[in-house]
Amino acid sequence: MAEIQTKNKVHGFSDASDKDVIAMESKSGAHHYGRVELVVRKTEGAWLYDADGNKYLDCLAAYSAANQGHHNPRIVKAVSDALNNNYGSVISNVVYTDSLGVFLDKAANLAPQLAPKHGNNGNKVLPKNGGVESVETAIKMARYYGFKEKGIEDGNQEIIVFNNNFHGRMITTVSFSTTEKYYKGFGPRTPGFVSVPYGDIEAVKKAINKNTCGILVEPMQGEGGMYQPPAGFLKGLREIADKEDIILLFDEIQVGLGRTGKMFCFEHENVIPDGLILGKAISGGLVPLSVFITNAKLMDLCFQPGQDGSTYGGYPLACVAGNAAIDEIVNEKLADRAAEVGAVLKKKIEAVAAKSSHVKEVRGRGLFIGIEVNNGDAMHYCHKLLDMGMLCNDSHGHTIRISPPLVITDEEVDYIVERLEKVLVD
Repeated sequence: MAEIQTKNKVHGFSDASDKDVIAMESKSGAHHYGRVELVVRKTEGAWLYDADGNKYLDCLAAYSAANQGHHNPRIVKAVSDALNNNYGSVISNVVYTDSLGVFLDKAANLAPQLAPKHGNNGNKVLPKNGGVESVETAIKMARYYGFKEKGIEDGNQEIIVFNNNFHGRMITTVSFSTTEKYYKGFGPRTPGFVSVPYGDIEAVKKAINKNTCGILVEPMQGEGGMYQPPAGFLKGLREIADKEDIILLFDEIQVGLGRTGKMFCFEHENVIPDGLILGKAISGGLVPLSVFITNAKLMDLCFQPGQDGSTYGGYPLACVAGNAAIDEIVNEKLADRAAEVGAVLKKKIEAVAAKSSHVKEVRGRGLFIGIEVNNGDAMHYCHKLLDMGMLCNDSHGHTIRISPPLVITDEEVDYIVERLEKVLVD
């Protein structure tokens, strides 16, 4: 772990200069991210530090991976104990581990009974490494249900998705993206998806046919522009799914686990999905981990030995982190904290927006807030904010994303607002 050294200098992983770090990445790494020129040497709580000890308030939280705060001490201790006491290594999946068993039980019971129309059977969890892997697990489940239970000819199954969706960047998930830069040149695109406008329940009804087996939706869109759907939209999807006997899947990788002021974003509308996808904060930002959760009956229907697997999915160190990460969210009431602090922050941002000629709209729930700007170039303002010690990024080009760790203090809220006012108010 990085330590602050004398004269406020920070020593991280290496002694390489910032210039050398950037040069090494440029020469030896894929240019698949547009990075800002900040080399982070240390992280703690809601803060990032460079080599000179300058600090930056993290308003991205790695897209909700660091909900519990960077290097949360209780999660760090759990991971350190696993490494120091020899129960963190990857182990063949032909044996059991107690860390996996405890984690599966904890994750299964964190969610309410999913797919209740299929019975009160409890939930089951299939762990993977990154969110996109669990998205594809969910897609497999919906397709298999359509094949096995609805009699859809294998290869004809269709899943309804939504415009401006973001579910990851593997071939299947970019195949049904409506953002050209995500899919262009990577064809042939995986078939079996129909995209309709987000929030348009009538478009969903029109898209359904005899081969429809699932609906995959983000209860709030993150990469798509920080949008929440119209009131009643998720309930409408639930009604359609029940009527047509199709699987309703919620991707809460970014908006789950306390981010929007509820443990799960779907709780705002009191709607229960058939399958739930979680990632990012489920391991506290220290180890890759994601899960697909569904009714035990559906999980057993779709996944038997040989139908899925992952060498590192659910390996001991990840599960140790996952257990501690879930405990931190629950025990520290981080969802309640996000609701309380998020309401204050949003109100203060709206007050700034009222004085600004640059802001089109402020929207969001909890600590998942978007500031859409009139000129459509949110990164222009993000660069200015970085110069003032605050890391932000754009969402869909036009919106400034404000989604800091859920542990931010009242003073840190004021830090955010002061800087937003300086860049947004002439």
